Amino acid sequence: MSKKLPSDLFPLLGSHVPTIGGVATAIDRGIGIGCTAIQIFVKNNMQWFAKPLPEADAKAFTKHPLRPRLGPVIAHAGYLINLAVEGTENHEKSLRSLSDEMLRCEQLGIRSLVLHPGSHLGAGIRQGIACVARNLDLLHAEHPTLKIRIALEITAGQGATLGARFEELADIITAVADPSRLEVCFDTAHAFAAGYDLSAADGAEKVFAEFDHIIGISRLSVLHINDSKSALGSRVDRHDNLGQGKIGLDAFRWIMNAPELAHLPKILETPKGKDLAEDVKAMKLLRGFIG
Repeated sequence: MSKKLPSDLFPLLGSHVPTIGGVATAIDRGIGIGCTAIQIFVKNNMQWFAKPLPEADAKAFTKHPLRPRLGPVIAHAGYLINLAVEGTENHEKSLRSLSDEMLRCEQLGIRSLVLHPGSHLGAGIRQGIACVARNLDLLHAEHPTLKIRIALEITAGQGATLGARFEELADIITAVADPSRLEVCFDTAHAFAAGYDLSAADGAEKVFAEFDHIIGISRLSVLHINDSKSALGSRVDRHDNLGQGKIGLDAFRWIMNAPELAHLPKILETPKGKDLAEDVKAMKLLRGFIG
């Protein structure tokens, strides 16, 4: 990634921005607050389906005059999608919904689609992992030529949610027929709530070393940069603004200076108002950590 992008785009830093008024407006919003990477939903994140994305809207996004001033645009899949269960009405809806999002990403030239692995709903972790892998194989077989890659996101582990341990993501990746079509999204708030202590003086370095050992840093495609309102190991997913949560700033300082993470887009998903002023402040803070 770093070899293909102009050096003035680095660090690849931004936030999740709204698409109100059309998907192309996300580029204006992102550039307007100083982003060099952004994350968006490609349809309503709390609905199963949406009308087809008009080609005119897709072209307005891909040919936007400000698009070259952004590095990667990341998509986040809808929150209703659950690939960890089968044989239900929502299983079929999940497959159709994610298939549609993959096609929308292709229209928009988006190469990474962040996905929560899902909840096994009591069936057990092993069965849930096998189920996710089977469903990913179905989607990959349905769309053999798409360039989009699913980025499995580390989760906080609430309830029966999969993905709170690095080993669970590694097992999904190993179980699919074509592991090259999967990536990983590392969310700092989720990892902390799942029990990975990023707050210690050398915590982030140790956690990412463990990640590298179990999954591999090369598998990472995006970082979600969030502090956590929830305590270490609480398994409760609640994001907070940087420096106001339980993680503290040392972890984010390390992340911004780690050579092995320098090429990755770093996306804020912290609380914000409509003007995104909180993101402007957070990006200034993060850039100030460099060096």
